[in-house]
Amino acid sequence: MPSAKAFALILFSLLCLAARADLWVTGYYPGWEQSGMPASSIDFSALTHIIHFSVVPNSNATLDSTINGVSSANSASIITNAHAAGRKVLLCVGSANSQAGFRGATTSSNRYTFIGNLVNLMSNRGYDGLDIDWEPLDASDANQYTNLVIALRTALNPINPRPLLTAAIASPPTPASLIASVQSEFDQINLMTYDLSGPYPGWVTWFNAPIFDGGYRFASTGGLVPSAYGMVGSVTNAGVPASKLGIGIAFFGWLWSGGSGTSTGGAALPRQEWTTAPATTQLSFNDIISTYYQAGLYHWDTNAQAAYLSIDNTGSSNDKFISYDDQRVCQSKISYARNAHLGGVMIWELAQDHHAGQTDPLLQSIKQALATPGLASLQASGSNLDLSFTSAPLGSYSIQWTSNLANPWNTLVITNESGSGGVFHVRDPGSLADPSRFYRVKTPP
Repeated sequence: MPSAKAFALILFSLLCLAARADLWVTGYYPGWEQSGMPASSIDFSALTHIIHFSVVPNSNATLDSTINGVSSANSASIITNAHAAGRKVLLCVGSANSQAGFRGATTSSNRYTFIGNLVNLMSNRGYDGLDIDWEPLDASDANQYTNLVIALRTALNPINPRPLLTAAIASPPTPASLIASVQSEFDQINLMTYDLSGPYPGWVTWFNAPIFDGGYRFASTGGLVPSAYGMVGSVTNAGVPASKLGIGIAFFGWLWSGGSGTSTGGAALPRQEWTTAPATTQLSFNDIISTYYQAGLYHWDTNAQAAYLSIDNTGSSNDKFISYDDQRVCQSKISYARNAHLGGVMIWELAQDHHAGQTDPLLQSIKQALATPGLASLQASGSNLDLSFTSAPLGSYSIQWTSNLANPWNTLVITNESGSGGVFHVRDPGSLADPSRFYRVKTPP
């Protein structure tokens, strides 16, 4: 048994040196959701940035701030509450199907008027930056997109403090080389690694937002099914640093129902082919849990790192397959972002997890994963020392020690969490013979 002094040294080293990688957690907050989820109810401690969604570009370079509820009062509410919590708020410009507006607003005759309108609105309302959500973004948009991004960054640079500029990129990033060519202008590039499936010709039932493809390929084309891993790879291979990228966490899912010709009759499982396509409906996390969730219907797909509900009505095509991000998926995505040395994660969107007066389960699961490994504890066992810390699903951890903080660290063990997370226990044989051994836990290794 070590002396009290030696034990204090070991414990102190753990408390001070337990480490984790810092990630951004950027949450989208639509203006139309503010009546049901007031800004005062957001747990800002689980977030680093909030993106207020959204103003939409008009072809004449003006901005529509009414379509998504981005009123002056709603802007003031989110900015006041976020700044009080020490968090930054960005104004999103764009949305799904905003391509035509962007194309008109960024012509050579309109571009600088458009940028002036954006910067003035951002500054006058007190936002900390802008988020560009040009959807869809095609190869034919490359010249106008590039000119917009470069000119907008130039216009923002003289402002003190320097505003942030971020981008949301839908799947597939077409072309990835376009994103790479302007990556240096952005502070964050958040990949929409969701809406990765649908009842398209030649497809199969597949997950909304899986981390991995599991090596599964479409029989129709031989191509790999979509995944966060695949989308990240396409962009990093084009030259975007992983540290500039965030992956999407979906606070919603997709319900597949009916269809025919599958192995179960209708759509009930992932990776099913069909003869008649199923119907699909988007649902919030809250609606999935309140309407469809039962413990006996829940499944975890290890290869894809994805959750789903399966409802197989025997002898009927009235089946259901529901793909969604649950608490385990959220935590696995935090671990994946760390393991892949990404910059962070992005949430679409905060209100889909929210019930007034209650804890938001998905946001809290993200917060818990970010806190791992947290503080480690020590317990003597004979001549050995048992070290324990909290792990997250898919987490990878390096437990290191040294007898002198001026010396290099030695790796005791590198361990990976293949399950749903929990408390990890590591034994260091014979360590109590060393009166001044220091430890730290690092993630990623």
